[in-house]
Amino acid sequence: MLSAVLFFFIYIHIEPHFLTVRHLEIAVPEECREFDGKKIVFFSDIHHGPDFSVKRIKNLVKTVNELNPDIILAGGDYVSGSAYIEECFGELKELKAPLGKFGVLGNHDHWDDAIKTRECMKNSGIKNIDNSSEWIESGGARIKIGGVGDLWTDFQDVEKTSSGTTEKDFVILISHNPDYAEKLGEAGGVIDLMLSGHTHGGQGTFFGLYAPVLPSAFGQKYRSGIAYKGRTQVIVSKGVGNIRPAWRFCCPPDILALTLKAPDKKTIR
Repeated sequence: MLSAVLFFFIYIHIEPHFLTVRHLEIAVPEECREFDGKKIVFFSDIHHGPDFSVKRIKNLVKTVNELNPDIILAGGDYVSGSAYIEECFGELKELKAPLGKFGVLGNHDHWDDAIKTRECMKNSGIKNIDNSSEWIESGGARIKIGGVGDLWTDFQDVEKTSSGTTEKDFVILISHNPDYAEKLGEAGGVIDLMLSGHTHGGQGTFFGLYAPVLPSAFGQKYRSGIAYKGRTQVIVSKGVGNIRPAWRFCCPPDILALTLKAPDKKTIR
């Protein structure tokens, strides 16, 4: 019995280092065929600080770059403590993505220093898209990527993302907090995909099935993985780092590798 308890307490401090990559295919409309095969990598919740070293950020950057992403998206909560902001983005500057790097802030970024975080994001080549958006073009086709401010500590203007789009477009929204999906309203009619972090998957779960503690108002719905709000597909990452206590159980950290797939030409009439 004592050995089992000892193993448990050792393991929960090892699992946070088991960074996993979740590969998913995301359908895009025929109008976006030029994006077929393009890869988006999404990560969130690094929480660089006393419990997440520079070495681990370097490993994250190496892992992301080895996936050869075309677009990199970041979901916020980059540090745990304002003293770590410059150091964190000094490493994230090495991320490579030919079609762009974009990100939003999370609640911890506002609690630490939002102004400094935005400045360091800019210096690292990551464009802050809180309450703004960008059209990404490839071969004459385009998709739209936008973001909203953090649900707990900022305001949200999703119209900056949904404006000027139709159901024929492919629209991605980054919201640090997945609970924002419940507030999309009419804008949800054009948001195809929403990417979020924030929950850390609960950090500790009962064998991946249930997390007793979650920072969400909607139970287990947005714990991690795929959920839907109307037509909007919501994918929630378990995050890269943790908050204290800095352990995980049956909830390894992850990043998302999303490959865009256009319809099979043989099925198009």
